[in-house]
Amino acid sequence: MCRVFSVSRSGYYRWRRHAESRRTIENRRLDAHIKAIFNKHKGRYGSPKITDELNDMGFPVSKNRVARRMKAAGLRSIVRRKYRATTDSKHSHPVADNLLQRDFTASSPDRVWVSDITYIATARGWLYLTVFIDLFSRMVVGWALSSSLSTEMVLTALRRGIRNRRPNTGLIIHSDRGVQYACKDFRKMLKKHRFVQSMSRKGDCWDNAVAESFFGIVKSELIHHDRFKGPQDTLRALFEYIEVYYNRKRKHSTLGYQTPAQFEQAMKSAVCF
Repeated sequence: MCRVFSVSRSGYYRWRRHAESRRTIENRRLDAHIKAIFNKHKGRYGSPKITDELNDMGFPVSKNRVARRMKAAGLRSIVRRKYRATTDSKHSHPVADNLLQRDFTASSPDRVWVSDITYIATARGWLYLTVFIDLFSRMVVGWALSSSLSTEMVLTALRRGIRNRRPNTGLIIHSDRGVQYACKDFRKMLKKHRFVQSMSRKGDCWDNAVAESFFGIVKSELIHHDRFKGPQDTLRALFEYIEVYYNRKRKHSTLGYQTPAQFEQAMKSAVCF
């Protein structure tokens, strides 16, 4: 065996006499768990989220150690990319006041929803994604995909959010000044449900940072890493990402490394207790 592998006999017996160190064994075990978590989340998790998940599994480890092991294994989370805006604020419709003033917090679910629209490129042309996000838990409560920048797409996403959550009157709906949000049909729906409208200042994307951040995440973790043929495969991919992964599996640093679903459940449990 030594001749076949070009290893000296003395070296082989020396290796047999010296067992692996405890640290080496721990690192091999840690590497296996890190790779499993990394693959489960399709490369979307970096060292902070992987560290948190390892701690949840009962493996106390520091973020720096996880980062070192990931670097040694060549595991690197997906890099974010920039995206372009979709807002057309050159219209004559009324503009609502900015009620949030960049305060992206809420004391309970369904107090404030933020909304925005983004582009998705496919082989058959552009598609447009509208989302409504609850500021309390960052849960995507309603969304819709369309082949045109129509008001109906935004209304469909809002209807789905209302059907899923059944929010009370007084809910604040915050968006940019796009024509889809300022038009008569959208304002009519808000009035019907007695919701309150809020809008960002002109040309200021930071006034709607939570929605902008979501699109940055979904593009860096999904859209930029797939080639969509058309509406059907795009819709399937978005459903899996938003409903299965983002809302229920992806940890958020702003939520103390809980998922939106976990964060809301923890709130309900605390209220019941």
